[in-house]
Amino acid sequence: MLYIQAGILNVWIPRFFNYGSVKRKVKSIILNFGPQHPAAHGVLRLVLELIGELVERADPHVGFLHRGTEKLIEQRSYLQAMPYFDRLDYVSMMTQEHAFCLGVETLLDTNSGSELYVHIRVLFDELTRIMNHLLAISCHSLDVGNMSPLFWAFEERERLMEFYERVSGARMHAAFYRPNDLDWSGIDHQFFTDVVLFTRNCFKSLTEIFTILATNHIWKTRLVGIGSINTKDAITYSLTGPMLRSIGIKNDLRMVSSDGYASYWSLSITSFVGKNGDSYDRFIIRVREMYESTNLIFQVISNLSSLPSDTDVVPSGSDRIDPYSFSNFLNQVSKNKIKKLSKFTSMEFLIQHFKNYSEGQSVPKGFVYSAVEAPKGELGVSIVSNSTPKPFRCKIRTPAFHHMHSMSRLSQGHYLADLVTILGSQDIVFGDVDR
Repeated sequence: MLYIQAGILNVWIPRFFNYGSVKRKVKSIILNFGPQHPAAHGVLRLVLELIGELVERADPHVGFLHRGTEKLIEQRSYLQAMPYFDRLDYVSMMTQEHAFCLGVETLLDTNSGSELYVHIRVLFDELTRIMNHLLAISCHSLDVGNMSPLFWAFEERERLMEFYERVSGARMHAAFYRPNDLDWSGIDHQFFTDVVLFTRNCFKSLTEIFTILATNHIWKTRLVGIGSINTKDAITYSLTGPMLRSIGIKNDLRMVSSDGYASYWSLSITSFVGKNGDSYDRFIIRVREMYESTNLIFQVISNLSSLPSDTDVVPSGSDRIDPYSFSNFLNQVSKNKIKKLSKFTSMEFLIQHFKNYSEGQSVPKGFVYSAVEAPKGELGVSIVSNSTPKPFRCKIRTPAFHHMHSMSRLSQGHYLADLVTILGSQDIVFGDVDR
């Protein structure tokens, strides 16, 4: 009996404990990231497929913030549709207004690169770019675990929002631009002086933020080599802005000579590119763009001050200010305000003014696609007009919507802890994604 048992054991034991011959299969884990997670912006749900702590797949579920903006725009006049563009990417508002205004002006065949309001738009576009990147970098560093840049960045953003409030009365949703015009009520000589002082002081804050992050070993460890993407995938996912330039492709609509917009053609502008296409390259590009924006602001104000002087600054029959001298700008604004107010003594003008604002201005029939280099990338607006005061169709191309598609590709093979780093490096705002 003992021999038989021993014989049985001699046969059975090696078969049972021979681990090398047994094929093991690890089952993946399905995990929900957000929308409650602080780094998920409150409206993003990522369905993750994990193998251990490695991300195998990330499926973004969006639409929690969907408001049907494009259909709402089609039910309103062109002027009434303007405030909707402030509520897409609500940290880079005026650049979106700019895209819509360019589209309407193209349909009206009134595009101009020499009017004063065009230079003012460039000024505010670059102020908005600084505002956007300050939030992007500071919140990204907070997600990774560094709190200090948040205090520098939000102090500067507070000053920028004061500029918004001075010209429009609103800190965020400005509705400042107009087709072929803008709101002149808050523009005066002191405003430009304050912008120059802010830009000079902001340069110091940008240097402090860059120094504390670029010299931080933990920050570089968490970003270098994380979320890399190659040229083929970047083009496939239609990436634009810092996301595309981080792989070395210099694609900047402000520098396109054939399709340049506003008055960027008259400025000396530099666009920056990376090499590795990772999160650290995207961080460096955004910092450099903020430095470049301060340079562009100085150029705009310098160009305004060097324009030839002309005392007759309000053309006859025009409701717009068209000054040619920065030194006489305060007098020009005052004269234009008086001229506009004097027209309201006429009942005919009052009726026409009421009709323009209540019914809207008819726009000639046609189709146009206009795009600007928003802080996050290419923001385009497609408008189909049918000769009525309301757009027949309006379709908005937002950069963050396309960047969100690449989330699965960027996070594949990285650890779960790197997911927040990759999401922060994309600089996504979900009003821009969901619409």
